[in-house]
This record gives sequence, structure tokens and C-alpha cells, in this order.
Amino acid sequence: MGIIDDLKMEYRVGGITQRLIFWNVGLFVIPLIVFSLLKLGGIYLPALDWNIGGTQNWFSLSSNPADLLWKPWSLITYAFLHASFGHIFFNMIMLYFSGRLFLTFFTQKQLFGVYILSAIFSGLIFIAGYQFIPMLRGASSPMVGASAAIMAILFATVVYAPYYPVRLLLIGTVKLWYIAAFFLAIDMINASVSNYGGHIAHLAGALFGFVYIKLLQNGTDLSTGVTVVIDFFANLFKPKKYTPFKTVHRNTTPAKGRTAASAKPKDLTQQQIDDILDKISKSGYDSLTKEEKEFLFKMSK
Repeated sequence: MGIIDDLKMEYRVGGITQRLIFWNVGLFVIPLIVFSLLKLGGIYLPALDWNIGGTQNWFSLSSNPADLLWKPWSLITYAFLHASFGHIFFNMIMLYFSGRLFLTFFTQKQLFGVYILSAIFSGLIFIAGYQFIPMLRGASSPMVGASAAIMAILFATVVYAPYYPVRLLLIGTVKLWYIAAFFLAIDMINASVSNYGGHIAHLAGALFGFVYIKLLQNGTDLSTGVTVVIDFFANLFKPKKYTPFKTVHRNTTPAKGRTAASAKPKDLTQQQIDDILDKISKSGYDSLTKEEKEFLFKMSK
């Protein structure tokens, strides 16, 4: 089995955390490879360059609220893009760590719901920050990165199980809330030093994680909204099973009551129908052979 087959298998069975990592890494690596090959071939258009000022600008989140009018999808897409190798490397490590902790207590669908909803919430707070915070008012900046959504996943787990023990390399076992407090302090310190909008989004993600758990504990699961939308589109494009027959009569007449005249070709045909119907009831229509399906189709006419 080659590396491609291994990756395919990991994607299928790995769960939502691994899939999110695959999507983030794929959206970072594949465009870089494509645009690099185009440059090597002598094709270079600045508008197609994979950076914040080029192609990525179509999917990054702008601090200007007016830009949402022509790219509303950016409220979600920015959370799957990254600016550098170091950026995505650290984020994916944190996503893997936070995702595993979250799934200790919650479901795959809830994790995906928190990721999407926190990205939207943090994006809106990011935009609002540039409109109302004096030091940011009038400035303009794009944002990419999964950090805010990852903070939401981490803090949702922390709020639910703050004293959950976590073993860290070179440090030993610590309570989960110590780790969350460390990252929260870093963001609060740096929010007024550099990457202002990014740290504001991180803090918004942490706030969303807190709110999500508090509402969940009161009986409201915000992630169900995302699940409903995903299931709707999944069912919309899901191929419908075609049933090639209408109604087939099952003969319930006891064998002893049948006459010698009736126990001929018609009985053989009915017996074949009964056997096929039994097979459908046990294993489903898809378990039938091509000949059995053709036979039922002819009998249904």
C-alpha cells in the first residue's frame, strides 16, 4: 500500500479532526504547488499569486465590512487558509491536540459545528474590532487562519472539564485549564502589541467556546444548526435508490391447499418471487443479482 492509499484510508477512518487537518493542509499546499509550476512554466500573473494580496484575497476575511457584500463566504473560508508554513504547522498541532480532547466528551458533529460557528463569530468580532476600537479604527487588514476556531474547541473542552489531566512532554501532567490560561494570557498581552486583529479573533473564539458549553449545559446545542444544513445538502445530492418494480404479490396459500394443476410453472414463478422478496427483506435490494433484478422488473409490468 502506497502513501496515497495510506492517506486515503486515514481520511476515511480518521474522523473529523483529521479531515479538518487534511482540508487545511490541502488548501495550503496544493495552490502553492500549482502556482509554483505555473511560474516555472513562465506563467505569472500577480492576481493569481497565492498570497494575501492575490488569490487568497478572494477567500481571506477583510476588516472592511463592505467587503462581505462581494465575498460573504470569507466568514468561513478564512478559517481554512494560512499565511506561512510556520502558521499552519503550529495551528494543525493545536487542532489535533484540541480536537482529541474535545472528542473525549463530545461528538464529531459537535466539533465541526463549533469550528464553523466559532469561525463566523470570531470573524464578525474581528470586523467589529476595526470599527469600534480606537487604535484600530480606520485601519484595514485581511485575516486567515484556523486559530480562532481552534481556540473555541480548546476552551469549550476547558469549560466542560477544567481539571482534566493532560500529560505534556518535558513538563508532566497538568490540569487542562492551566494550558488554556497560558494561551489566553499570551493573546491578551499581544492584543495590543502586534497582529491586533488576529488576537482579538482568538479571544472571540475562546469566548464562543465558553458560551457554547454554557448553552449546551442548559439544553441548547448550537452545533445542531450546522448539522441540519450539512445533512440537507448531503441528502440533496445523495443519489436516490431506484426500485424497478411496483407491487409483487406474495403467495400465502398453504402448500397443502394447492392443486396438482396449480403446482406448475405459476407456482415455480411465485416461489422464485418469494425467494427474492425474502432476500430483499434480509439484505436489501442491492444484494440482488442482475438476473434477479431483471426478473422482478419483468414481473412488475
